Amino acid sequence: MKPPEGITQLLVDWGKGDRAALEKLMPLVYSELRRLASNYLRRERVGHTLQPTALVNEAYLKLIDQRNAKWQNRAQFFGISAQLMRRILVDHARQRQAAKRGGSEQQRLSITSVEAALMQEPTIDLLALNEALDELAEMDPQQSRIVELKFFGGLSIEETAEVLGISHATVERDWKMARAWLRRQLE
Repeated sequence: MKPPEGITQLLVDWGKGDRAALEKLMPLVYSELRRLASNYLRRERVGHTLQPTALVNEAYLKLIDQRNAKWQNRAQFFGISAQLMRRILVDHARQRQAAKRGGSEQQRLSITSVEAALMQEPTIDLLALNEALDELAEMDPQQSRIVELKFFGGLSIEETAEVLGISHATVERDWKMARAWLRRQLE
């Protein structure tokens, strides 16, 4: 695999409109995108109809549709990819729920299921978490973005700090505060 600097250069070239850079980039990042998709789907209900490959493909289609993106680095790319995957899964869950019993059924989460999800363990109601994250974003957009990057994107503290342009300590502090707030909201 090409070093991160090579990926970054391909992202910059792609952002400048070089379609050949995109052709070279995707084979280099595909396995990481598939790992992100697998992590997402591992937290989903058993029997989820989307497979990691399908999720990556849908995210890829949305990524290549980005016009004049100002790609800065590898971490930013994977952060945006994670955000796109989250949106795809939320849309998928909404469609499934709308088709089921008229879409009026909402599921409450226990604190145990939220803690499990926030600790990277399986099974959580993605729609409820998404709703809570949207609420958190209204109060503190940075904390919401940190949860999205760490939980959904699988980024490390360091990578999250790099994407957001903030310190490692700030990411750790906001991550702890956001997790505590989400636990209270989803109880």
